[in-house]
Order: sequence, then C-alpha cells, then structure tokens
Amino acid sequence: MMRRTTLPALVLGPLLVLTACGDGDSPAADGAPERGVPAPPAASRAPAPGEGSQDPDDINGDGHRDLLVPVFFRDERAVDDQRIAVVYGSADGLDPRTRTVYGRSDLGLPEPPAEATARERLTVSETVTADLDDDGFPDFVTTAGVREPGQEGWSAMPYVSFGGPRQPVADPEVVALRLPASVRGVSSPVRGDFDADGHHDLAVQEQTTSQLVVMYGPFSRAGEPARLDTSLPRKDGSALLADEIDPTGEPRATSLLLRGLTDGEQATNTLFPARPGTGLSGDGRELRLGSAHAFGDFDGDGQRDVAVGDDFGRNNEPGYESEKPEVDGKATIYPGDGGEPVLLTLPEPPEGEATDYGPGGFTAADPDGDGRDALLVSTYEDATLIDGDERTSVLREGPARTADGVKTPAKDRNARPAGAVDFDGDGKDELILNWAPDGLFALYGEKPTYWWITEGSSSRDAVTFTTTEFLPHGP
Repeated sequence: MMRRTTLPALVLGPLLVLTACGDGDSPAADGAPERGVPAPPAASRAPAPGEGSQDPDDINGDGHRDLLVPVFFRDERAVDDQRIAVVYGSADGLDPRTRTVYGRSDLGLPEPPAEATARERLTVSETVTADLDDDGFPDFVTTAGVREPGQEGWSAMPYVSFGGPRQPVADPEVVALRLPASVRGVSSPVRGDFDADGHHDLAVQEQTTSQLVVMYGPFSRAGEPARLDTSLPRKDGSALLADEIDPTGEPRATSLLLRGLTDGEQATNTLFPARPGTGLSGDGRELRLGSAHAFGDFDGDGQRDVAVGDDFGRNNEPGYESEKPEVDGKATIYPGDGGEPVLLTLPEPPEGEATDYGPGGFTAADPDGDGRDALLVSTYEDATLIDGDERTSVLREGPARTADGVKTPAKDRNARPAGAVDFDGDGKDELILNWAPDGLFALYGEKPTYWWITEGSSSRDAVTFTTTEFLPHGP
C-alpha cells in the first residue's frame, strides 16, 4: 500500500541544488559515533528527469516517490528562515544523496516590497504538491503573504509554481490561483480528489469569513480551476485535512475534515464526505472531539475510514486541565461503510510527564502489507503502532548531547511519527519519524532536523539523514 505524508514547510530565499546525504552513526560530543542517530549529509547529486507519472509526490516524474521536508536556518540578518527540500526516491527507496532545496525566488513567488520589515518578509506558509494541469508532473502550491494596493496589512494567497521533468526550473512559471473576488486571505491549501474524477483538486478556507472554497481540477496554466464550489456551510476552523490521493492514479473520492478552533483543548471535527462524480457533500458529519486525525483503511474492507482522537493537548486555564472521560486518552475510528464507530484506548502518559501540549498526532500505516492500516500514535515514550489488539513500540532517539555539547534530557529525545510511505515499492510502508534538539520540538514538534525512514515497525532503518547541512550556512 503506497502512501504519502504531508510535511508543512515554509519557503524563502535562493535555491540550492544539493546531493547526497549518508546513513550511519552520528558523531557524539566526544567525536565517537552514537549508534542509531542520523549522520550529517555528505556530497550530493541532482535528480534525473522522468517521463511523468500520476503520483502527486513523484516530483520529477521518474516513477519513484519523493519526500518533502522543511529546512531551517538563520539568515545574514539573524532572522530564522525556512525553505523546503525534496529528497528524491529511487528503485531502492528514498535516496537522500539526491535532493533539491527550494526558496521563495525558486518558486517564483512575489517578493515583498522594499519597505517590508524582516518579519513581514517571512509571510510564506505551507507548500503542497499536486498535478493541477494534468501534465504528469506535480506543481508546487504555496501560500504567500501579499499586500494589495490600498490594503493595510498582509493577506495569505495561494500561488502555483508549475512543475516539469527538470526540477527546479531556472525561471518558474507561477500564477495566483483564481479565487472568488470576495476572498481576501486563505488558509494553506489541502489537496484531494473530492469528486473521484482523477483530477487533483484543492480546498482552502477564507480567513475572516470561514468560507470554504473548493477548487476542482484540472486547472488552466492561468491558475483557473475547472469549477469552484463555495456552497459548503461556513464553520470556524483551525485546519483543513483531506484524505490521500491514490498514488497509482486510480480515482478515489477523498473526504475533507475541518478541525475546529481550539485554545489547547481537544477540537471539534466536521467531516464533509466525498461523492464520486459530484464532489464534497455539504451535509457535514460532526465527529467526536479530538485534535489528532488520520485517514486510512483500518478494517481492510477497501473503503476509506477516518480516525479522530486525543493528542493529549490540554488548556492550562483553571478548570480546563482535563477532558471528558469519553475523550481523555481515546480515539475513534469511523468506518467508511457507515458502520458503528470503533473506540480505542490510547497509551497513557507516564506519571509526571504529561504536558499541556501533548506528544503529537496520528498516522495511518501498513508496515506488513496486508492491506489493512494500523494506527501509528505519537506518545510521550515512543511511537506506538496499534494494529488490532497488537501494540508495537517504534522508538528512535536523538543524540544524548547536541553538537555544542549540551545534554539532551532523556524524555526529550524521542522521535515523533511524521508519516508512512512505501518508498521501495514492496507493498509495505516504511515509517517516517523525525526529531530536533531544539526545546520547542519537545513541546510542539517544531523544526525537525533528524529523520529516520524505518524498515516497517522493526528496529532497523532503511535510511537516516539530517537536514542540518542541506544549506551551507545552516544552524
């Protein structure tokens, strides 16, 4: 079962084409290798152009799945910056020796005016890939901050940078996506195939009115969708999440989930079911509270299900430290056939280690290739794979000491699950985990720099790498 993961990334600055990143042991503070910790990259090479495919994560169209990862660094103004890297796949799986790093100018995004402050220059949001023009090569859809004439402040608007067999292109063709004239500022787009016609679609939410805008493909090279739908009911939300497009190109209806606003507590959730031939239904289904989500086939019946549950985030205001018993430490799987929901009990936090932020979210994964997804859950101690009654610990840890010799507390060394993909095409998912030494990672999972691609749920790794040297002046 082939699968993608969505890894948000900001994109700014000039492009660098890099190659090679090795596996192996990472040097500890005393210079000795630390077993199981990703090593810094070595030399690199550019990706070879392909002939195109129907996979939205095959960036160069060579028939192998690729992985988008964020890259963080501090620029010459001492301002934290972020770009996006593509680590390319090969016949043997993911190959970190072949990669490219994209910045704002590489994607052709509009530059902020000269009078913009350093903070205003960082108004670029997540990037998603989708083949909008049906040429067999994914395009980059990025939300960039713009300021229109006579407008106070900035609005986040989506742009598409069209892809091709050779990535990156020297002079990318980029256009603003055509939205209703009334829309001013949107959330980051999510991709899907909401009407199961085989064309890639996009969905956004207007930031001030909460209007949902669904753009159905294919798109013209002027950024205009085949049709627009603004009929879905307006509901306040903090994020949109969509089911995955089938990487084989087989049409599959992908539903859309709207997560409600939250102030640390578990969020509300509204599911808009996908209808083949028509699109998303306006009859949204209210699901249980929970800020962790995953789409997958958890019962193996060939239909897509959705899991919603507790990510253990909590509001720290007096009287709001806990959730209701039916929410606390629980997850619910809603079958795609409309059957009765299945309740799961999640691993409990170790005594004294629970925080207001929680350890992370959910990922659907099929590491044994039986066609039935398991639920990979981020916990305070590891990543736990829940497959029926069987629970498997998948633990990867960052170094005991950082490069500057600072000791990392044991409870803050655990890697978090970031996705699951069958990179080598053997029908079994590899798990993706990441980690960063920054203290914010322990709280929010921010700025990951260490990456593990596991061999299923085993203790063996297919690939490991770090992104600290993806840029010559990285942190």
